[in-house]
Amino acid sequence: MVFKRRDRRSVGKILLDSVYPRGGWGRAAYYISHRLRRLPDTPNKIGRGIFAGVFATFTPFYGLHFVIAAVLAKAMRGNILASLLSTLVGNPLTYVPIGVASLKLGHFLLGTRFDENVDETLVAKFTGAALDLKSNLIALFTDAVPHWARLSTFYHEVFLPYMVGGCILGVVAGLISYYVSVPVLTAYQNRRRGRLKKKLSELRAAAAVKSEDRG
Repeated sequence: MVFKRRDRRSVGKILLDSVYPRGGWGRAAYYISHRLRRLPDTPNKIGRGIFAGVFATFTPFYGLHFVIAAVLAKAMRGNILASLLSTLVGNPLTYVPIGVASLKLGHFLLGTRFDENVDETLVAKFTGAALDLKSNLIALFTDAVPHWARLSTFYHEVFLPYMVGGCILGVVAGLISYYVSVPVLTAYQNRRRGRLKKKLSELRAAAAVKSEDRG
């Protein structure tokens, strides 16, 4: 196969690369920025795509960030590839601070209490909600009694505050990313266009010299 990897990665290697990519996160960030700069689109459209991708990483819909970013970028007439690349702002190094900041802001705005013991309480609430969801799905096809207590707790204490705080922080982070990226992309594209024009003029000059020599 043309696109088949020569060195097949094990499951453990794939998981390790997802947490810490080869070359480190610095190299990964450089690769993303390089790809964004080289996208064949206007700075404004790429910027709108970046906004969509950054915003999506602040939502609590883990596993759907690509979908949210792409749909939002399309709605905003932004570059969809830029939105997908920008979702990599959310990674194992940033998800925890993003989640904590979103929860704190959400609880503050809703007037509820944020539990500082994030590691234990979040895991317990996610686990409890997953167990309730599983039992309720089974209850649809059996005589089992559905349970909503842990799902309700998860919704009010985790999902809703995360959604409120995450959307606000996502808009702020997205706007910052947009207004920083557009002038940078504009300068890069102008500089690149200037280099291409210079190279083209040099080739034309060389061709003219050869033509004169032949004449």
